[in-house]
Amino acid sequence: MSFLSIAQINNVSELTIKEIMQGSDFIGYLPSNVSWSSKSDIIYFKWNPNADLSDSLYAYHTKNDKISKVDFETEYALPASNVIFNKNKSKKIYSKYGDIYLVDVSTNKTNQITQTLEYESQVHFTNKDTEVAYVKEKNIYKWNIITGTTIQVTNFLNKEEKEKDKSEKDEWLYNDQLELFEVLKERKEKSDKRDTLMKRFDAKKPLKIYLEGKSVLNQLMSPDGKYVTYITAKRPENKKTIMPHYVTESGYTEDENTRSKVGDELTEYSMFIYDIANRKTYPVVLDNLDGLNYIPEYTKEYPDKPYKNENRIGYISGPTWSPDGKYAILDIIANDYKDRWITLLDIETGTIENLDHQHDEAWISGPGIGGYGGGSLGFMPDNKSIWFMSEKTGYSHLYSMNVTSKKIKTLTEGSFEIYNPQISKDKKHWYLTSNMNHPGDRQFYSMPIHGGKFTALTNKIGKNDVTLSPDEKQMAILYSYSNKPTELYVKENPMFASKESTPKQITHSTTDTFDSYPWRAPEIITFKADDGANVHARLYQPKAEVKNKAAVIFVHGAGYLQNAHKWWSSYYREYMFHNLLVDNGYTVLDIDYRGSAGYGRDCRTGIYRHMGGKDLSDQVDGAEFLISEYDIDKDKIGIYGGSYGGFITLMAMFNEPETFKAGAAIRSVGDWAAYNHGYTARILNTPVTDSLAYRRSSPIYFADGLQGDLLILHGMIDDNVHFQDMVRLSQRLIELGKENWEMAIYPIERHGFVEPSSWTDEYTRIYKLFQESLLGE
Repeated sequence: MSFLSIAQINNVSELTIKEIMQGSDFIGYLPSNVSWSSKSDIIYFKWNPNADLSDSLYAYHTKNDKISKVDFETEYALPASNVIFNKNKSKKIYSKYGDIYLVDVSTNKTNQITQTLEYESQVHFTNKDTEVAYVKEKNIYKWNIITGTTIQVTNFLNKEEKEKDKSEKDEWLYNDQLELFEVLKERKEKSDKRDTLMKRFDAKKPLKIYLEGKSVLNQLMSPDGKYVTYITAKRPENKKTIMPHYVTESGYTEDENTRSKVGDELTEYSMFIYDIANRKTYPVVLDNLDGLNYIPEYTKEYPDKPYKNENRIGYISGPTWSPDGKYAILDIIANDYKDRWITLLDIETGTIENLDHQHDEAWISGPGIGGYGGGSLGFMPDNKSIWFMSEKTGYSHLYSMNVTSKKIKTLTEGSFEIYNPQISKDKKHWYLTSNMNHPGDRQFYSMPIHGGKFTALTNKIGKNDVTLSPDEKQMAILYSYSNKPTELYVKENPMFASKESTPKQITHSTTDTFDSYPWRAPEIITFKADDGANVHARLYQPKAEVKNKAAVIFVHGAGYLQNAHKWWSSYYREYMFHNLLVDNGYTVLDIDYRGSAGYGRDCRTGIYRHMGGKDLSDQVDGAEFLISEYDIDKDKIGIYGGSYGGFITLMAMFNEPETFKAGAAIRSVGDWAAYNHGYTARILNTPVTDSLAYRRSSPIYFADGLQGDLLILHGMIDDNVHFQDMVRLSQRLIELGKENWEMAIYPIERHGFVEPSSWTDEYTRIYKLFQESLLGE
């Protein structure tokens, strides 16, 4: 009998681990990537109803209610979904497949501006909408809509080639030769004169801008075509981690250079302006940003350690220009992630004026707020006010500000989050998504442009991911519920309809095998943590006749992610595994612990400087809640999860052995000092500046506390959480003389497993662990 058969010998569920770990082949391939035709009569989406090699583009025709697969030539000719309009909306531009296209909106006629082997991107209108600018091989070009003329605007070069300075001896010899020989002197004079004359031609070409080894990013022309803004990035050569591949086509071990570790030397970003007419460049001066010299509070715990961060400027997003080209806005994040600045840029002087300063002792984030590339931001219809998002009330909300008076208006408020706001076509109201009804329910709303009453445009509980048609009269909705996978629906926008309509389901993606099982809708519950916080969770309960008084707690990954919600989970394999566990008598609890998304700033930052603190105590409090309220045996509780969930599992097994008898840690972080900078430095600062945070947050320092049964599972070519992390932890467990652990390795898997055989092996071992450790079978 095989390992898979033996491990499931006592499985009484009609589900098997092997079948549910086939993923989409078992569930069905779900629709995604929705967009509309320009005439609002066709919905395009990615789909794979026939289980082909990959998803294809499909079209739903609203007029005849038919779905058809789009052929390659038609798909290739379709415009990109992300288009940019000129001011009067008569033309739109986009880049696709590395080329630039211009569309006349009234005739829908498309003009392909470029067709080259080079990659053109970052397309935008300039010179009062008479020209189209784009970037090719780091330089900006502009194409005149009337004449069809293409002009190179910038000439970025790596470094200036300067004549090597002569030594004192050679300089004397050079001058002596010119004095001795008249012919040499005359030739020198002619050469100098020719060089002077040739400089007149250079003045007709783009100014040479020397980058001195730096990268150039975010090249943009101003709306009037007079200026170019650009960012330079000085990237340090941080040491990378070498990751060997053992199972290869060549038969040889092949090394892959992957990421570096937290505490990197940081990239230095600077912004510059190129004045085209006056042929000069000058920097954007940011030294007057509010709180730029801030020293983090945590440094007080290290009084003898000098704190150094000489240049706190992180990435600079923008400028975002007002439609009339009068105002330019920059969105700047600090390189320690604790500040966000929204500023007004004076393009003529390169100076800035502070508009909004967001600060968080932990780190700036939240829906539409932080991150590389800036937050959500734009101009209000009056052209002199901006809208932006902030967590200043503790939740991500929408605000407007007049850029001259700096008067701020609160547009939304309450104990809920706002997602993906956009201004309507008539500029009279907003469209936005919110979880105002319940943290685990997302609906689509409209709201007056200056704030006010929300009008619900969707009402099916779960997740409503809405894509509006260009005329805004229809909504394409990717909708799912907790036990119903995502399907595509279409519905009239109630803002334009005479009466409320029911969403019409367009796709049916699930397989007959999947549909034949009565999938549970887990109960969304709330329990109190020891510190009084409300913690949300998904609860799966078995029938009384099969209940075995054992419980499994699942820990979702990513840290800042939500899983105790009412829509189809991205952890769909785990969801199906939980149904199998419940069939076998287990109670399952899936907790949105501290650090999870959807619950505001305090929950998001509850893990600051101590991962494995409140996020772990929430698991312990959840276990105690199961014992007191659901008749769970305190000696029959297991825990498992992947990535961040694997990390919490390790911390649980090492620090809470009285609570958890068994744990399965999948693709886990064992030492945060070995993880990447962008994620870890936000939460724990850096190992050099905040060593205490890393010591109390890293499982490897607590391995001596292991008492229960631990199963470690990890892909050997994981380029996110390196396999090296678990190799180091295994050595630590060996040196500590721990015997009640084992590790399963997967030679051809990265962080997200791909092969169904790997998924099957992994979850068969997890099921076997719980059966043996919790039930003694």
